[in-house]
Amino acid sequence: MNLGLHIRNAKAELTKVIFPTKGQVKQAYIAVIIVVSVVAAFLALVDLMMSSIMTAILG
Repeated sequence: MNLGLHIRNAKAELTKVIFPTKGQVKQAYIAVIIVVSVVAAFLALVDLMMSSIMTAILG
């Protein structure tokens, strides 16, 4: 395959890419932080409940 053709095709494909704006990146970042925090809190609660149950069962 011709290297020049490959580079031209790559440049043509890059013109089709739509990059996110700063606002979109910030919004996605905040959403990820919120979701991770909620999942971590849920898992901590489940862990606390399970350890309490096991402590009650095993004495």
